[in-house]
Amino acid sequence: VQVVESGGGLVQPGGSLRLSCAASGFTFSSYATSWYRQAPGKEREWVASISSAGRSTNYADSVKGRFTISRYNAKNSVYLQMNSLKPEDTAVYYCKINGLGYWGQGTQVTVSS
Repeated sequence: VQVVESGGGLVQPGGSLRLSCAASGFTFSSYATSWYRQAPGKEREWVASISSAGRSTNYADSVKGRFTISRYNAKNSVYLQMNSLKPEDTAVYYCKINGLGYWGQGTQVTVSS
């Protein structure tokens, strides 16, 4: 089983980034998937989730209206489009396969001028 995030980086406030999570080794289309993040000195927090078929999504209040979660099961991938980024969005972002408890290694997002 592999879960690999990518797409992080340094961006200015107000900018955008698109994170990707590629999974393999299991039937990806059978599981809901979530994004979490962990800022320095803080606990890991849930950001967004998407159902197995992609028909249902949910967001933390802190990112609602700015972030969009999506998935493409044919490519065993889930995405997080992040717009209007703020310094408080700085964190390591993780992809989680719900129900299996698989996590990726994380990708760093830094929002700074």
